Order: sequence, then structure tokens, then C-alpha cells
Amino acid sequence: MPRYEYRCRTCGDTFELSRPMAESSAPAACPAGHDDTVKLLSTVAVGGTASAAAPAPRAGGGGAGGCCGGGCCG
Repeated sequence: MPRYEYRCRTCGDTFELSRPMAESSAPAACPAGHDDTVKLLSTVAVGGTASAAAPAPRAGGGGAGGCCGGGCCG
């Protein structure tokens, strides 16, 4: 379930809530009970490493024609 970050305009506290995407824009009360909150823009962090590089494309024809297939270029 996605986590969304909010900031309370009354006390300045920032907090996170896990909620379904369909409820992402629903009002959220801060942990201190204030209702004047705003959802903050968040960035998505994608981690991990590539396990193998993609193979290089082969040069030459064999395509369906046109320059993309190598049929009209030298």
C-alpha cells in the first residue's frame, strides 16, 4: 500500500499515512488531532542493480525494409 506524506498547517508536524491510492487525496488529520493538513509532493525511489546489460543490437539487414531494416542504406 502506498505511503503519503502530509504536513499539518497548525503545528508544522509532518507525518506519513499508508492508504489506498483511491484515498490519496482524502483529508488526513495530524497525529495531534489538527485537521488543517496538506499532502506533500513525494518522489519515488527505485533501488536495485542491473543484473546484466542488454545485448547490443546487431548491425545489418534482415528487417522489413526501409532504413530501419538496413534495406536502403548503403
